[in-house]
Amino acid sequence: MRFPWKLALRDAGLLAVTLAFWGVESALRGSGGAAAAGAALLAGSLTGLCGYLVHEWGHLTGAWLGRSVVHLPETVFAGFLFQFDSDRNRRSQFLAMSGGGFLATALVVALFLAVLPRDVLAGQLALGITALGVLATVVLEFPPAWRVLRGGPLPRGAAYHSEAPSPADA
Repeated sequence: MRFPWKLALRDAGLLAVTLAFWGVESALRGSGGAAAAGAALLAGSLTGLCGYLVHEWGHLTGAWLGRSVVHLPETVFAGFLFQFDSDRNRRSQFLAMSGGGFLATALVVALFLAVLPRDVLAGQLALGITALGVLATVVLEFPPAWRVLRGGPLPRGAAYHSEAPSPADA
């Protein structure tokens, strides 16, 4: 499998911009005004987005470690980092892919709780967005993983690639 260099560069660039906004936020902190508020909103929001991307890279890492078949997007503007091939992968590969995202999320939450300032708007916003991301993971991703763990079929849908059935299969 080829490494998604364009996506990695996109996400590294986003991380660099996020860190730059934290620098601006820190310099403007306490000064009041629209510039300080804007920097705080951007730093916090971009931090939440970076947390989501780490979660997605965790899924991809789990998929790679499980030797899964995945499909990378054609463009850096795709909604998902990759699509998991539900037709060509096994249950154990799905669970490795899912587990990678769950582990990455746990590490992001621990890191953010350890380093983000909770007494400023940017930190509060970043933690709030991260909490919403964890909630979305619990609601949207955990149930399918639980079903597969208990013997259910691999999921189908937006983040899962599957071949369209031929007319003969219908």
